[in-house]
Amino acid sequence: MQYLVAAVVLVGLLCMVNLLLTVGVIRRLRSQSKSMPPPAMAEGLSPGARVPTFAAMTTSGEPISDELLGAPALVGFFSQGCQPCKDLLPLFVERARGTSDAVLAVVDTGPGEDSADYVERLAEVARVVVEAPQGPLQTAFKVNAYPTVITIDAGGTVAGSGHTMPAEVRTP
Repeated sequence: MQYLVAAVVLVGLLCMVNLLLTVGVIRRLRSQSKSMPPPAMAEGLSPGARVPTFAAMTTSGEPISDELLGAPALVGFFSQGCQPCKDLLPLFVERARGTSDAVLAVVDTGPGEDSADYVERLAEVARVVVEAPQGPLQTAFKVNAYPTVITIDAGGTVAGSGHTMPAEVRTP
C-alpha cells in the first residue's frame, strides 16, 4: 500500500511540474505574439502598382503578355475545388460580358484536376490561361489566395485587388 501511495504522489508531482512548464511556454508565446504584428493577407498587387511583366499562352494558343493585355483590364484568378471561386465565377463572367475592358482569366489547376468547366465558361468572355500552382502569372501578380480579382485602370496601374468583384473601373 505504501508503494501505491508513493507512486500516486510521484505522478501527481510530475503532473504539477508539467503544468507549470506548459503555463510558462504559453506565457512566453503570448508575450512574443504581442510584439509581432499579424501577417497581412496578400490579395495580389497593391493599388497603384504597375502591371508586372509577364508572358503566357492562352488556351486558344494566343500569346498574352503585359504589353498585349491592354488597359483598362479585368484579371481574375480562379482555382479548381475552391468554393468561393465557384461562387464568384458567374459574377466574373457577367461583369466581363458587360465591359469593353480587356479580360484575362487564370485558372490554377493542380495535378489530376480537370479545368475544362472553368475554361469553357471563361473562354466565352476572356482570354484564359491554365497554369500549375504558383505559375508565372500567379507569381507576377503576387496571388496566393483564390479567387483574386485585379482591376487595371487606363493608365496601366492596379486600381483594385481583392477576393470579391470590385466596383467598375472608370477612366481618369
